Amino acid sequence: MATIELRQVEKKFGDAHAVKPLDLTINDGEFVVLLGPSGCGKTTTLRMISGLEAVTTGRILIDGKDVTWKHPSDRDIAFVFQLFALYPHMSVRQNIEFTLEAQNVSSAERTQRGGDVAKLLEIEHFLNQRPGGLSGGDRQRVTLARALVRRPAAFLMDEPLGALDADFRHTMRAEIKRLHLAQHATTVYVTHDQIEAMAMSDRIVVMSAAEVQQVGTPHTVYHNPANLFVARFIGSPGMNLLPGKLADGDLLLAGGHRYAVPVEWRKSLSRLSGGEVILGFRPEAATVSATGSADGSLAAEVYANDLHGAYSALHLSLDGENPETVVHVRADRFVHYPIGQPVRFDLNPAMVRFFDPKTEKAIERG
Repeated sequence: MATIELRQVEKKFGDAHAVKPLDLTINDGEFVVLLGPSGCGKTTTLRMISGLEAVTTGRILIDGKDVTWKHPSDRDIAFVFQLFALYPHMSVRQNIEFTLEAQNVSSAERTQRGGDVAKLLEIEHFLNQRPGGLSGGDRQRVTLARALVRRPAAFLMDEPLGALDADFRHTMRAEIKRLHLAQHATTVYVTHDQIEAMAMSDRIVVMSAAEVQQVGTPHTVYHNPANLFVARFIGSPGMNLLPGKLADGDLLLAGGHRYAVPVEWRKSLSRLSGGEVILGFRPEAATVSATGSADGSLAAEVYANDLHGAYSALHLSLDGENPETVVHVRADRFVHYPIGQPVRFDLNPAMVRFFDPKTEKAIERG
C-alpha cells in the first residue's frame, strides 16, 4: 500500500477556485473520507490524486514519488466510480480480469487472482453471467472486484454507493470497510453522506466552498467541530446552535432564558469582545423532563415530535413560534409529549461547545 501526500495542491478554472491550496497526508493503510456538499471540491481533489484532473499548482506524491504530472496509468491506483462502468458484452469474470489482461498478466495468474477476489466478495456463483442481469448491489461488488484484483497502491472511490438503495448502501458500507481492513488498503473515499463518512472512515476531511474546514477522526469532527459549518453539517440533525450574550456568568438566550455557563468555560468566554457567543450542543446532550432540575434547566415547549424507533426526537421551541429558537433533542422511545406542552431540559456540561459569532470558529476551553 502507499502514503499519499498533497502539498499545496490547488485547482482553478479561470479565476474561480475549485480547490483552494490544500495540504493533506493520507497514511499507509488509512481510510480517509472527503466529505462535503455538492460543489465543495471533494471530487476534484480525488480526480487530481488519480491524474484525471491536472493540478493548477502544487505537488502530489505517492509513496514519496512525485506523480503530479504522471499519467493515471502510471500512478498505480484503482478508481471506483459511482456508476458501475462495467462492459455489458463481457461476463463478470471477463470484467474482473480485463485490467490484468491489458497488463499482459498470464492466463493462469488472471484466473487465480480473479477467483480470489470473487471469493472475497462472494460473487463466485455468477462469474459467467453478464452484468446486465445483476442487481445494483451485485454490480457494485463486481466493480470493487475489478479494482481489487489489480492490487494497486491505493484505492480511490467516488461515491460508489450513490446509485444504491438504502438497504444495499448499508450492506455495502460494511462490505467496503471489511475489505479495507482485510487488504490494509490505502483508501480515499468521496461522499456527501455524513453518516457514510462517520461509519467508514479513520479520518474525515470536511470540505466546503473549495476549502478544507476540518480534518479529524469521526469522534473529533462530531464532538469538537472546528467551526459552525462543521457543527451544522455533521450529525443528523446537526448541532443545535443558539446565539446569546454573556452576563454575570450566564448566557442570555432568546425568549429571556438564562443558561448558566459551565465553570470550565468561563475563562475562555471572558476573552470575547462584546460578550456575544453561540452555544452549541448535540441532541443527545439534553435531558428533558416535565419539571427539570432546580438549577440551570431551560424552559421550552414542544414544537413537534417524531418516533425513530430506538428513540424519540423532540423539537423544542424556546421562544414560541420563532423557528430560529427550535432545538432538537433525543429522549427515550417511550417518552411522548403532546405539541404545545411546556417542558424543561438540562444540558450535560461536558457536551456543550461555544463558537465565536464573528469568526464562526470554535472557542477552545481553558
